[in-house]
Amino acid sequence: MDFQPTEDQKDLRAGVRDLLAGRYGREALRASVDTGASVDRALWRELGEAGFFALRLPESEGGVGLGLPEAVLVFEEAGRALVPGPLVATHLAAGVVPGAAAGKAVVSAFDLDGPLVAHLGEADAVLGASGVPAGEPVRSVDPLTPLHRVAVAGDASAYREAGALLTAALQLGSALRTVELAVRYAGEREQFGQPIGAFQAVKHLCARMLVRAEVARTAVYAAAVTGDAGEVAAAKLLADGAAVQGARDCLQVHGGMGFTWEADVHLHLKRAWVRAEQWRTAAQAQELLAQELLGSVEEAGQAG
Repeated sequence: MDFQPTEDQKDLRAGVRDLLAGRYGREALRASVDTGASVDRALWRELGEAGFFALRLPESEGGVGLGLPEAVLVFEEAGRALVPGPLVATHLAAGVVPGAAAGKAVVSAFDLDGPLVAHLGEADAVLGASGVPAGEPVRSVDPLTPLHRVAVAGDASAYREAGALLTAALQLGSALRTVELAVRYAGEREQFGQPIGAFQAVKHLCARMLVRAEVARTAVYAAAVTGDAGEVAAAKLLADGAAVQGARDCLQVHGGMGFTWEADVHLHLKRAWVRAEQWRTAAQAQELLAQELLGSVEEAGQAG
């Protein structure tokens, strides 16, 4: 089975990267952080017009008619650019919630365990609920992922597999971006008359970041092709680890600079922490994989 992107898929990814670089570059990201605006309605509509949310909707229903492998590439780029907002939930709501496919509606979801909902204040609909429930704001570690606690949790389990995979793709994009940030800083920052990247300890940090990100990339791409629930769980587990630990190692490479508000590294770490709790946590993924392993052992025993 070939997991390498086709030329059309590479062109799609390059087009999305160019679109986000022009529309949501670093200045726009920092402006969002400064103002606390976690959803830009104009950007949302532009993404909708570009087919971001209708990517997997059949052409007969006004969508682009592509599949999960293409969606994963697009969401990887959104994760790399740290685009805020309920991208995954709105994408999943295309064809279900009026306006979601075109980016005219912002849709959140019950994708966190329990009664917490992200972006509830900006949402026009919530997957797993019949309407938009009232909620009490709670403190969020990520300045661009506001959280609300609602009285009764809804059920968005029907969307869990696709939601987990697309969130894994966001994590993958963030992990790959922190590798770039770490390597660039290691090549620019000098100590004792040479770039810090020349020191073995820094080289090892960057190398481990790259290995984790590439392993996660393989798992995410494979899960997008097969759609197998176990492979999706493994992909989410690996991508969460690559994003969280990659951001931690990137902070280590940046030293004291990485802890400053001006550096973007902490934004990747905070977003990765939140995403690791969305759709499928590490504990849930490990439990599913353990059940599949035990099931395969029992089948092998019965066959023997």
